Amino acid sequence: MAISAFNLFSIGVGPSSSHTVGPMRAARQAMLICQEHGILLQAAYVKVDLYGSLALTGKGHATDMAVTLGLAGETPEGVDPAYIQSKMAEIRATGKLLLLGQHQVAFHPEENVIFHRDKQLPYHPNGMRFTLYDKDDKAINSQVYYSVGGGFVVDHESASKDSHLVENKHVLPYPFHSGNELLAICKEHKFTIAELMMENEKSWRSAEEVSSGLLHIWDVMEKCIARGCQQEGILPGGLNVKRRAADLYKTLMTRDESKRHMAEVMEWVSLWALAVNEENAAGSRVVTAPTNGAAGVIPAVIHYYLRMTPNATNEGIVAFMLVAAGIGILYKENASISAAEMGCMGEVGVACSMAAAGLTAAVGGTNEQVENAAEIGMEHNLGLTCDPVMGLVQIPCIERNTMGAIKAINASLLAMQGDGTHRVSLDQVIETMRQTGHSMDHIFKETSLGGLAVNVPEC
Repeated sequence: MAISAFNLFSIGVGPSSSHTVGPMRAARQAMLICQEHGILLQAAYVKVDLYGSLALTGKGHATDMAVTLGLAGETPEGVDPAYIQSKMAEIRATGKLLLLGQHQVAFHPEENVIFHRDKQLPYHPNGMRFTLYDKDDKAINSQVYYSVGGGFVVDHESASKDSHLVENKHVLPYPFHSGNELLAICKEHKFTIAELMMENEKSWRSAEEVSSGLLHIWDVMEKCIARGCQQEGILPGGLNVKRRAADLYKTLMTRDESKRHMAEVMEWVSLWALAVNEENAAGSRVVTAPTNGAAGVIPAVIHYYLRMTPNATNEGIVAFMLVAAGIGILYKENASISAAEMGCMGEVGVACSMAAAGLTAAVGGTNEQVENAAEIGMEHNLGLTCDPVMGLVQIPCIERNTMGAIKAINASLLAMQGDGTHRVSLDQVIETMRQTGHSMDHIFKETSLGGLAVNVPEC
């Protein structure tokens, strides 16, 4: 399997990569296959069955909206967030949906999207089934997909082999499957981790396209921060969570120089993470990094790199993102970036590890220091649960991104104080994460059946 940095950093919409981005992609893919096989035009209506975590927290994560838009042919990277609510209102009012924007069928989201809260498909907690019916109520096509984290989706056959992996035949010049292997290949070829990742990315596109593409992704992240620092009001969903980034931004911008303090850097980093995740919770344009629930960690740490470290450059941003992606690939291949499997270790924990590694590379750390920073970033997120109140990506998710960003910076600083030698390896902590996630009770893995979700009153 070959994973690109552009798979881990993808432009989409909030609030969730596994519950919004992935289901939208899966719905569209199911319809494209029906079109390819000449089945689409025979359909009179379609039903979508959601299982496991998608059913339990799908309402709060807008999964019903996502699959509806995917059936209509929309993509996470292409849909205009400002258009979503009016489009959904039109579908509800007319009871009609244009599959792939071409073929009209009967469709009522409240009836045709079914949440099976007491059932789960066999290979992953985030399962969904798309079934087309003809005018005689006969099922003419049925497909099962799984949203396996970070917006990645796999079909039922692929999931039966390995639910984390999206099979492809692309051959990388320098494939790696563990942290130790990554370090060994870099040592053999005298590469930094960023250089090795660039060589792999060049098997898809030119070096110039890689750099410009990653800088474009950073531009989207930066614009998301800027929007989040200006938006005020209450986040949607019913929890009545007040946006805080705009007020914090005003406070920091108007603070008297004499009142500044050494810990102010943490306030700025927290601001940048808050801004992104409030935008995500509002369903706005964000970058999956590597998930939406953890979308604020990496942008906040890149902003820290640019604003608060000396000699920051665009080349440093590219190195940051390449190295962060390399670490993310290790988690995706050897554990999971799905909160429904790993708890929030798989989201904020992985983002923290990726950001720590990326920052260390950007400021000139050695490969060994990069690996150490990544290990520290995850080691101190082990056991982190995913227990969103009311199934919304708000409490504790928004604040949790501020914690992840601060931890990532601290992990990088600790790693840079050493020579890269350390007792616990990145591979060992990834395996520990995998075992911990599999041992964790399912109520703490994006079901809203345990933890804060049942101990915090909803009103």
